[in-house]
Amino acid sequence: MKRNRNNVRTLGWVAFFGGFGQDMIQPILPVFYSSVLGMSKEMIGLVEGSLTTIVSIFKILSGFLSDKLKKRKAIVFIGYLLSAVSRFLFGFASTAWQAFVLRFADGIGKGIKDAPRDALVAQSAKEGEMGFSFGYQRTLDTFGSVVGPLATAGLLWLLAKNIMRYRIIFYIGGLISAITLLLIVFFVKEKSQPDSPQGSKFNWTLLKGKFLYFLIIMLIFTLGNSSDSYLILRAQNVGVSVIAIPVVYALFNLFYALLSTPAGALSDKIGRVKVMQAGWLIYAIAYVGFALANQAWQIWIIYIFYGFYYATTEGIAKALVAHIVPDNQRGTAYGFFNASLGLMSLPANLIAGFLWDKVAPAATFYFGAACAIISLILLSFSKLERCAAD
Repeated sequence: MKRNRNNVRTLGWVAFFGGFGQDMIQPILPVFYSSVLGMSKEMIGLVEGSLTTIVSIFKILSGFLSDKLKKRKAIVFIGYLLSAVSRFLFGFASTAWQAFVLRFADGIGKGIKDAPRDALVAQSAKEGEMGFSFGYQRTLDTFGSVVGPLATAGLLWLLAKNIMRYRIIFYIGGLISAITLLLIVFFVKEKSQPDSPQGSKFNWTLLKGKFLYFLIIMLIFTLGNSSDSYLILRAQNVGVSVIAIPVVYALFNLFYALLSTPAGALSDKIGRVKVMQAGWLIYAIAYVGFALANQAWQIWIIYIFYGFYYATTEGIAKALVAHIVPDNQRGTAYGFFNASLGLMSLPANLIAGFLWDKVAPAATFYFGAACAIISLILLSFSKLERCAAD
């Protein structure tokens, strides 16, 4: 099949504006939840965790549907549309249940778009550049996540005396997210896919062998990988100001963006498993750092280090999936893979909230570090290295 590098580039910019809009909102969500809507930490964990878990179903369904219909572009468009609309309407939320509904809609949009978008990237990537292509996408996605929090910090400063400041940011974030729709409609091209000998039926052999083993490892890791909202709350807990939090978040995303493409290219050369192992070790060290931090300046350093974890795992894990499963099942496979990151989100966030409120904030991060080490060890005994190096 002929590869389409323009698709890889365009989908990178789609990810940029999607990340821009999302991460204008993400740094202020925990503060908006607690200070404006009056939600407890456990309630925040319930909202963030339950919606992500339910959305996992849509990730699986959209992946399977995109394989069955062989129409990935239209499904990606619907997903980005839902996210853009819900982010804009978040500016009107005044109760916890309204926030839940809109976060649920935004999450459904993410669930719908993720698997078919990743399948489009894998389909369009040049042979031997799978890691680079996913790294490139993560780079632009994350640069959007650099610009977004910086824009939010500037708006918080400009609107410091405006009681509507959070809501105005939600409106702007929604409008920026809508740019993705124009890019998808006019610049993303979709090639017709050959018929599969399996037809449109789900092939249960997908959930066996190496792919199943990788999913199990991801579930264990995700159990300790609670929402990054807890990192933001930890920064505030240690003494980082509300206005400075978006800047810290942007700095983290800057390092994430700068390192994603080189990390992806490195995985093409030395193997994806080795790079992922390094990423999970970095994650464990960073989480111990969050647990031990007691001064604001320490949060800045740990957040930079935390960016290394994202760069060495996010895109690379998806490139690894592309080598484990055949092309005509990648939509379904990415649905299950992305779902594996969400299936444990509810218990992960409930555990994190419980440990924070009932034990100590540091306990949340010690638990996450322990899950990362267990996952790293299991990955070391896997037989995925040969697939990763192909």
